[in-house]
Amino acid sequence: MKSDREYRKMSVLEVREQTEPDSNEMIVEGFATTFNEPYVLFEDGDIVYREQIAPKAFDNTDMSDVILQYNHEGRVFARISNNTLEVNPTEKGLFIRANLGGTEIGRNLYEEIAGGYTDKMSFGFTVDGDEQLRTEAEDGRIEILRTITSINKLYDVSAVSIPANDGTSIGVSTRSEIDGVIEEVRAERLEAERIKLERKRAEVRARALGGKN
Repeated sequence: MKSDREYRKMSVLEVREQTEPDSNEMIVEGFATTFNEPYVLFEDGDIVYREQIAPKAFDNTDMSDVILQYNHEGRVFARISNNTLEVNPTEKGLFIRANLGGTEIGRNLYEEIAGGYTDKMSFGFTVDGDEQLRTEAEDGRIEILRTITSINKLYDVSAVSIPANDGTSIGVSTRSEIDGVIEEVRAERLEAERIKLERKRAEVRARALGGKN
């Protein structure tokens, strides 16, 4: 789990108003993720798996050369190493600011963002630490909240199209972990039912033996 890259589609990307009309800069800004705002990763019947990013998750993150891409693949539109991309954790979340004016494809992406065709963001990362909290309601519905407390490396932030299914932004490794948690919950429920049944059988046997005396 901890060596696998994960992706999350999170927040809004927008054009910053230009102060100099003739400037070659084409600046976009946004939040690749927000803090302490749980989002649903997966639902399976009466089990809901949510996730959130802790405010200090990026305190020790390797962000030495993050790149800006589109849908986490293809060409690089901006990057930290050539000063066309800034990535900074704030009180709200992971803020990004990028200058897309350096390449033709960057300028095209800028126009798409300005026109409202692309307005979402995502980020690719590896997890170094997390916590899970499980709660169960009276109706048996279970909610599992995963809090990512430490991110080891930030690889990229990406402008993304809106997927047909939000689940497509979940990495395979994360889905595997979710499936494992769900199977664990089911196994616990089966074990609880088995113990309950054994107790009932024992009570029946005890009553039967008592009647014979």
